[in-house]
Amino acid sequence: MSHAPAGLHDPAEILKHLIAIPSVNPMGRELSGEEYYEGRMTLWLTDFLQANQLPVEVHEVVPGRCNVLTRLDSPGATRTVLFDVHQDTVPVDGMTIPPFTPTESGGRISGRGACDVKGGMASMLAALLRLQRQAVAGRPNLVLSLTCDEESTSLGINHLTAGWQTGGPRYSLLPVAPDVAVIAEPTLLDIVVAHRGAVRWRIRTGGRACHSSRPTDGINAIYRMGRVLLAMEEFAAWLPQSRPAHPLCGPATLSVGLISGGSSVNVVPDSCGIDIDRRLLPGEDPLAARQEIIDWLAPRFDFELFHDQPWCNSPGLNDNHNQSLARELLQHVEAATGPHRCIGVPFGTHASRVAAAGVPAVVFGPGDIAQAHTKDEWIEVDQLHQATEILCRLINGSANPA
Repeated sequence: MSHAPAGLHDPAEILKHLIAIPSVNPMGRELSGEEYYEGRMTLWLTDFLQANQLPVEVHEVVPGRCNVLTRLDSPGATRTVLFDVHQDTVPVDGMTIPPFTPTESGGRISGRGACDVKGGMASMLAALLRLQRQAVAGRPNLVLSLTCDEESTSLGINHLTAGWQTGGPRYSLLPVAPDVAVIAEPTLLDIVVAHRGAVRWRIRTGGRACHSSRPTDGINAIYRMGRVLLAMEEFAAWLPQSRPAHPLCGPATLSVGLISGGSSVNVVPDSCGIDIDRRLLPGEDPLAARQEIIDWLAPRFDFELFHDQPWCNSPGLNDNHNQSLARELLQHVEAATGPHRCIGVPFGTHASRVAAAGVPAVVFGPGDIAQAHTKDEWIEVDQLHQATEILCRLINGSANPA
C-alpha cells in the first residue's frame, strides 16, 4: 500500500505531508535515528509519484541517500526543462515549534523545511500533477529531480550532473543535459540569476600534549590557533576591499564558523582545528580562493599549518548565460502576481552546479530566505499557490517561448 494519499493535489496539503516526514541532514555530525537523512522522504516521494502514474527513477548516491527523478513527456517536444529541489533540511536544534508537526494558522504553514525547501517542493509537485492533467501542444518535456544532500556537500546534484558527462552515472529519465533548469529555493517569487559560491575546509594546528601542571613541557595547539585566528580576522577585513564586489551579489567574504581542540582541561592540547567558510564571487575559482588563504598564512608562522581538503567546493552562479530563461520566467511571474525582479543573492544553490555543467539555470520559489533555518520556520500559503501557477505557466507558455 502506498504511504502517499491518493488525490493529493493542493500544494499546501502536500507541504503538510512533507513537513511531517523528517529528512534532517546531520551536516557532518555523527548522528543517527529515523529523523536523519532522506530515506523516509525518498520512500514517500516514490509512492506519491507512482500513485499518480508517473515514472520514477531512484539512484542511490551514497548508501541510504538517493536522488529521485520523474518525467512528463510532451509528444514531439524538442526542449527539456528541469525542475530541481532538494529533499534534505537543516537540523532542528533550538526550534521553538514542533519541527515535524505542520501547523497552519494565519495564512502560514510552520515546521522544519516549510520554507527551505519543502514549500518549493510542494509547489513543483503540485505543478507537475496539474500539467499531467492538461494537454498543451508543443510544450517542452519536464523532468523533476528531487536530490539529496544539498545542505552539506551537494552529493545529489553532483551525481545528477555527472550523469550528463561521458562515463558518468546513467539516468534513464534524463540521459542528457536539459535545455534549461529552475532550481527551487525561497526567493519571494523573484528570480535569482546570480549568487555567490563557497569553499569550506578545516585548518589544523599541531602541538605536543603534556600534563597541564607543567605546560612548558608541551606545545599548546590552541595557542597556536589563536595566532592563526588573528591572521584570519585580518584577512577577512582585507578581502572585501581586495576585489570589486559583484553588482548583484555583493563582496567576497570569509568567516571562521567552528573551532575545536583539546581533550581535557588538564591536558595541554596537541591539536586544534577551525572550519573556514570563504564565500566566492561568481567567476571565482574555489580552489584558487583556498590557495590564496594558504599562501597568505604560510609566511606568518614558525610552525606548520595543515589544510584539509575542502568538503564544500561550490562555484557561484553567473548571470551571463541565463538571461533568456530569466526573462521568460519573469513574464509568467508578473502575469500571475504583478511586478517582480531578477536579483542576486549571497547564498549558494544547486543552480551553480547545473550551470557549471553547461545548462542555463535560475533559482525561483515561494518563501522568504529570512525564514530559512529559523527556530519557527514558516511559509505563506498564498505563495505556494502562486508558485504552482507560475511553474505551470512556464511549461505551458514554453510551447511558444518569447
